Amino acid sequence: MKLFRAALLATALSLPLAPAAILAETPPGVLVVAQNIDDIVAIDPAQAYEFTSGELVTNVYDRLVQYDAEDPTVLAPGLATEWEIDEENKAITFTLRDGATFHSGNPVRPEDVVFSLKRVIDLNLTPAFILAQLGWTPENIEEMVTVEGDNTVTIRYDGDFSSNFVMNVLAARPASIVDEATVMANEVDGDMGNAWLNANSAGSGPFVLSDYRPAEIIRLNANPDYFKDGPNVDSVIIRHVAEAATQQLLLESGDVDMARNLTPDQIASIDSEDIKVETFPQAAVHFLSFNQKTEALQPEALWEASRYLVDYEGMTSTFLNGQMEIHQAFWPEGFPGALTDTPFTYDPERAEEILNEAGIETPIDVTLDVINAAPFTDMAQSLQATFAEAGINFEIIPGTGAQVITKYRDRTHEAMLLYWGPDFMDPHSNAKAFAYNSDNSDDNYQATTTWRNAWAVPDDMNEMTMAALAESDPEARNEMYLELQERVQENSPIVIMFQAAYQVGMDADVEGYVNGATSDFVFYRLVTKDGE
Repeated sequence: MKLFRAALLATALSLPLAPAAILAETPPGVLVVAQNIDDIVAIDPAQAYEFTSGELVTNVYDRLVQYDAEDPTVLAPGLATEWEIDEENKAITFTLRDGATFHSGNPVRPEDVVFSLKRVIDLNLTPAFILAQLGWTPENIEEMVTVEGDNTVTIRYDGDFSSNFVMNVLAARPASIVDEATVMANEVDGDMGNAWLNANSAGSGPFVLSDYRPAEIIRLNANPDYFKDGPNVDSVIIRHVAEAATQQLLLESGDVDMARNLTPDQIASIDSEDIKVETFPQAAVHFLSFNQKTEALQPEALWEASRYLVDYEGMTSTFLNGQMEIHQAFWPEGFPGALTDTPFTYDPERAEEILNEAGIETPIDVTLDVINAAPFTDMAQSLQATFAEAGINFEIIPGTGAQVITKYRDRTHEAMLLYWGPDFMDPHSNAKAFAYNSDNSDDNYQATTTWRNAWAVPDDMNEMTMAALAESDPEARNEMYLELQERVQENSPIVIMFQAAYQVGMDADVEGYVNGATSDFVFYRLVTKDGE
């Protein structure tokens, strides 16, 4: 029946749209998604680094520990049901789940875990750096990840960081566990199955990849033997639809259940009780920053006044509506340890008072670099208007993304409007970027906002950032990150304003779709439709 439904759907999608008066209907038990999927370069978990490939990997593979659909903010058991942490010897021993099987029917073994992690390090493709942070190299990986007994694996790490950091690294995409027997049966010229895994899958997750045609279609079938509840639909078909306008037509006509790339204008134009729009916070935080190489931008009073010169509500209620939400801390909402307080509002009188009390003379003329695309240019124009009320005059300098980022890396800007997102779900990923800079010299390039803005972070903040990385108690660690966020929020040349948001249009009967803060947290397992 599943194959018959899928065949019917493929035929239906190849036909012209029905007249508006005769709405189409997707097959029962099949979730049909319209999405631009042409960003995919690779789907092998050891290589996948694009947004859409991350979504695919999450729904097809499991990790030892993982953030899952029930609550994407909680690190939960995956293929491991329990673990014992040895902080002193920097080792974690995982006990694997009894009875877990790969889609092939092969049991999930400790040897598969060792093979999967070693494979990432040996192949050394784009996301390998995430696991390499644990001190792993091709030369030592066999000693760092070992089978211990019939159903356990010990993972060792080398670095001045806590096991909490290690656990978050092991929950990242490249730590997905693959079926060694299936993968190596498809090895070609020593590639450890890489070419085959970029067209097929060998996971244990809630869905089985049954069809992948680049820039055309992804078809996922439910894994009936999955160890958690669901999937609740028989299959998910993700159809490549590049044009957002076409996605809207397909959604409104009933040919798809979900449209993933609608623009804010299209969202606003939807007027149907049969369609709903859900908004999901995303990981990227957007900020305005001041280069401390520019003397006029060094006074802390200017930093403080700037926080009252951003029209947060004005922007998010108009041209940023649906695209961004007010957020004023470096770690995004939706992640453990995020500070969600928003103490600053648009108050130009308060800003002028702060500047006057500090004896700062105005006007101050500042160049503002911005990516020459919406909504960034609109944001820059809003900042230009509101900052001018306190005598801070922005000259907007638009450029391509490459031009703007190159200038930022070279520390040749004055003010910069940009955004930042974490590489994996651990607060250190952003704390190091926003609250750490122990060497501000020009020849010590660092891929951080602090160094790029030439902000010599206070020594005690540097120390706290590294102490939080090493802190073994999860609650104490989160408290340290909350304090770091508060300090950056209150007094730094980096004014964090917004967190990106993502809107998805879907049939009103679709329930249970989970879209966390990154592409790794897109889950279809709990989705139901039409009351099924």
